[in-house]
Amino acid sequence: MRAVLCKRYGPPSDLVVEDVPSPKPGEGQVLVAVHAAGVNFPDTLIIQGKYQFKPDLPFSPGGEVAGVVRDIGPGVTGIRPGDRVIAATTWGGYAEEVVAEAKRIIPMPEGMDFTTAAAFVLTYGTSHHALKDRAALKPGETLLVLGAAGGVGLAAVEIGKAMGARVIAAASSDDKLATCREHGADETINYTSENLRERIKALTDGRGVDVVYDPVGGDYSELALRGMAWGGRFLVVGFAAGKIPSIPLNLTLLKGCAIVGVFWGAFTRNEPRRNEENLQELLAWFKAGKVRPHISASYPLERAADALHDVMDRKVKGKVVLTTGA
Repeated sequence: MRAVLCKRYGPPSDLVVEDVPSPKPGEGQVLVAVHAAGVNFPDTLIIQGKYQFKPDLPFSPGGEVAGVVRDIGPGVTGIRPGDRVIAATTWGGYAEEVVAEAKRIIPMPEGMDFTTAAAFVLTYGTSHHALKDRAALKPGETLLVLGAAGGVGLAAVEIGKAMGARVIAAASSDDKLATCREHGADETINYTSENLRERIKALTDGRGVDVVYDPVGGDYSELALRGMAWGGRFLVVGFAAGKIPSIPLNLTLLKGCAIVGVFWGAFTRNEPRRNEENLQELLAWFKAGKVRPHISASYPLERAADALHDVMDRKVKGKVVLTTGA
């Protein structure tokens, strides 16, 4: 089978595509023939050795795939060859076949194609966990989403609306903000041409926002925190800007607000039952048309480096996906 391989830590241009032996499912595992693989920001980190997990070299990046079950290992029940599924893999997904734990397999709902399925679980799972479990977002509250045109950001915009919030989307260009409005944003802020803190104040009549969803980090985090309402919740989702900000903790005292970490991957392992409940709610929202991934580009497996460069350079609106031609 063909697979994208990381043989040494480095930039996407160091990746190679080679033929490798097909993997075999072990105890409690499932072999999936990959039709599409989602491209996510953690993939750019794992190939550079900067992620929380460091698989042995060589390995394939790719944490989420959609495809068809080809084989099952001993002890697997409720899953059969031929089933259309979504699989969370952490790595290994940029390949024509991948082995996944049976407990991390999700049946694909009717009406969902492989490309959409490969762009769904990680971004929507992260944003749903953040807004529901970590922020306890309530109807009528105001949510500010930084990096709102990216994968998790756009998912947060849609989920915030589904939960009854007023959503302010912040992004770096007018065309990105237009996409945010198409996905339900009530207000927008271009933080390259507008003063983020002053716009927050103007859009909330000086009150501030109840929840900040921040997958970006960098220079805008503190400005957003200063724009929070009393009792607000600041969600630390990631650092796509590449810089982990240093926050003056006196701001949390003055505003009576909380800084809350979001690590969806750890949540899925530590609280699998709650994660399953969340996924069922997300899939119901998908069927109802309340959430739908925005896929800005689809690349063949051989162009994985181009897809990763687009993510690193923050050129992507929504998600990009790799396809195997299966």
